[in-house]
Amino acid sequence: MTLWEELQARGLIAQVTDEEEIKEMVNAGKATFYIGFDPTADSLHVGHFMALCLMKRLQMAGNRPIALLGGGTGMIGDPSGRTDMRQMMTKETIQHNIDCFKKQMERFIDFSDGKALMVNNADWLMNLNYVELLREVGPHFSVNRMLTAECYKQRMERGLSFLEFNYMIMQSYDFYMLYQKYGCNMQFGGDDQWSNMLGGTELIRRKLGGDAYAMTITLLLNSEGKKMGKTQSGAVWLDPNKTSPFDFYQYWRNVDDADVIKCMRLLTFLPLEEIDEMAKWEGSQLNKAKEILAYELTNLVHGEEEAKKAQEGARALFAGGANTDNMPATELTAEDFTDGSIDLISMLVKAGLVPTRSEGRRAIEQGGVSIDGEKITDIRHLVSKDSLTGDGVVLKRGKKKFNKVYAK
Repeated sequence: MTLWEELQARGLIAQVTDEEEIKEMVNAGKATFYIGFDPTADSLHVGHFMALCLMKRLQMAGNRPIALLGGGTGMIGDPSGRTDMRQMMTKETIQHNIDCFKKQMERFIDFSDGKALMVNNADWLMNLNYVELLREVGPHFSVNRMLTAECYKQRMERGLSFLEFNYMIMQSYDFYMLYQKYGCNMQFGGDDQWSNMLGGTELIRRKLGGDAYAMTITLLLNSEGKKMGKTQSGAVWLDPNKTSPFDFYQYWRNVDDADVIKCMRLLTFLPLEEIDEMAKWEGSQLNKAKEILAYELTNLVHGEEEAKKAQEGARALFAGGANTDNMPATELTAEDFTDGSIDLISMLVKAGLVPTRSEGRRAIEQGGVSIDGEKITDIRHLVSKDSLTGDGVVLKRGKKKFNKVYAK
């Protein structure tokens, strides 16, 4: 199976231009391609993780990735998939987020000896002269056509700012510059980026003539990643300080039965033959598949040691009464207790199992909270400090959220 055939079999490819040329270039390891990452937070999340896995997969076959950090486009904000305008960030915030991205990307991509590049589009976007840009790029974009793009359609009813309207031009200009500066001949992105990506391909061909050759590929991966990267409690981050390795493991351990094989194909580096065999599994065997998925992905993001700890911690929970050393834990201090006890709602908030007291109250009333396996339905329930010394207790909310709470 060629690399291109594998990408298709894994469900990664959604739309392409110039398929035969792309196929030949990717299979021969001759593609220099880029994927853009706008620094909208101080950590990458699961949606980015899917893109990084693709970059790693292509790099292993000899192709050269360019990780484009959006120091310039981050000043504007991508309107794709948004119902309102993104909050504008300061230059300092954007730079901090970029620094965080760089450290995380180096876990996935080999940037040594020119095997991959990491560049910032602020290097060319921030110094542009507006009138010169209008003259250089403006004639190659039709406003009528831009307004039909999916990324703008969703915003037209509620209002699209002129600031965001420029985003397509900026992203297109990125590909134009990467083609000239680094010989970048291919771009990847989610299916929600198709219009922006076509703009870059067309700009290169119109500006540089028939000798210029650039291609685009859109994937299911980014749109799937946006779905997978969100939970009821927010985003699933790659930074262990924002989403612990245990919580990351648990997230994948608890994916829907219908999604586990799809996630295997999209995200893991397990052979397709092995995944196809797992696709035949049913019933309780699916739990084994979820364990494999969770371990493989936690290993990729956090390393083998953390993956083993997360797996052991999760198994301890389901075994009941087993070793809880590797479970996420919260230590309560003297200030958390009043007259030698703490109320259950406060304990839920301290352990990060609920974001607010009102949500904690609802969880208790609905029978979703237990301590060491015993369901608690009294919202006024108090837990003594003495009962939390030593190994502490396992506090559970619902079927998927656990935390060991203890006091010294």
